[in-house]
Amino acid sequence: MSLKTILMTTAALALGASSAYAQTEVQWWHAMGGTNGERVDKIAADFNASQSEYKVVPVYKGNYTETMTAAIAAFRAKEHPHLVQVFEVGTATMMAAKGAIYPVEQLMNDAGESFDKSDYLPAVISYYQTPEGELLSMPFNSSTPVMWYNADALEAAGVEPPKTWDDVEAAAKALVDNGMACGLSFGWQSWVMIENFSSWHNMAVGTKENGFAGFDTEFTFNNEAVVSRLAKIAEMGEGKEFVYGGRRGDSLPLFTNGECGMWMNSSAYYGSIKSQAEFNFGQTMLPLDTEVADAPQNSIIGGATLWALAGHEDEEYKGLAQFLTYLSSPDVQAWWHQETGYVPITQAAAELSESQGFYEENPGTDIAIKQLSLNEPTPNSRGIRFGNMVQVRDVINEELEALWAGDKTAQEAMDTAVKRGNELLRRFERSVK
Repeated sequence: MSLKTILMTTAALALGASSAYAQTEVQWWHAMGGTNGERVDKIAADFNASQSEYKVVPVYKGNYTETMTAAIAAFRAKEHPHLVQVFEVGTATMMAAKGAIYPVEQLMNDAGESFDKSDYLPAVISYYQTPEGELLSMPFNSSTPVMWYNADALEAAGVEPPKTWDDVEAAAKALVDNGMACGLSFGWQSWVMIENFSSWHNMAVGTKENGFAGFDTEFTFNNEAVVSRLAKIAEMGEGKEFVYGGRRGDSLPLFTNGECGMWMNSSAYYGSIKSQAEFNFGQTMLPLDTEVADAPQNSIIGGATLWALAGHEDEEYKGLAQFLTYLSSPDVQAWWHQETGYVPITQAAAELSESQGFYEENPGTDIAIKQLSLNEPTPNSRGIRFGNMVQVRDVINEELEALWAGDKTAQEAMDTAVKRGNELLRRFERSVK
């Protein structure tokens, strides 16, 4: 090799190293494991390949609770990421972390990125706005609970997909009478049977507009409508028409292996059900309790948003803003929605999915969007913003499990859950004063 060639090669390597070194790195901590983690990695890799100035580095930090806890601890140690994924019930905690967050709307404006809140689904962004309307975090993986059903089993039992709770009870009995091990199960039971049941019927979960109007709020979900419905579900358990299968998504196998004919849980289980179920399945809207309301209001979201953390350099935030623009683009959001079952966070992504024929080819996959957009959200159906809600959900789980086990009545369980929950609210209120 000639001296000229060596010098040229060395210069090229030096230039490449310099270019790589010049890339501004953006750390993204997230809670997406398994296949969804691989999808997160793809989004970051595709953004990185689309330009050369910035490099987004996604890092899996465990489940939602673990990820939020790790980010808060890292912020105190000044070793925090630029972006962290936090589930919806962590919103109040993030808001109360004084000086820790960089509101995403302010970030986008400061970075000069085009940002129009009207592009986003109202039921999604309303959850994460201040009373003045400022968007605090960027919606990403938003979902809502739906009624999943085994279409083959319902047909064999001679019943239609349920529209009301009376229909659910009748269908569950028909399924069991036809030989199924159980009629109905559900997961994330506080989210599905307390928070969304209330929203769907335009009832408050607590005072102060479900916590949106102040942290000095109290729970009210031990009301007659909630208690009556839970009591009837407990009665269904006596004949296996309802079977409790655990917290979060633990009960998914009861549905996918054909034991239970109906399952209420997140729309985001679409990918898992599609890959696991060996029967024809569908999804429909949450059932209406006709003793409580004449028509449904709207469901509320679960999932998580992306929070920018304060304390980094302007150039890094510029890269973060560009990434959030990319993440929200119709192509990326439509792909994420179609792969996972999470709702598209923008109207454009929903329209793109429709134009691509996704909803026609996969009937029911637009149910979550329809539920969220059914009516303009009210103070009762905008969402919830309670402090210590992670711990409150654990309390609700414990009390509901006592109900399912026959150790407490529905009224006793809900009264105790409200009492214990209010104690956690007061503890949170003291911590932010």
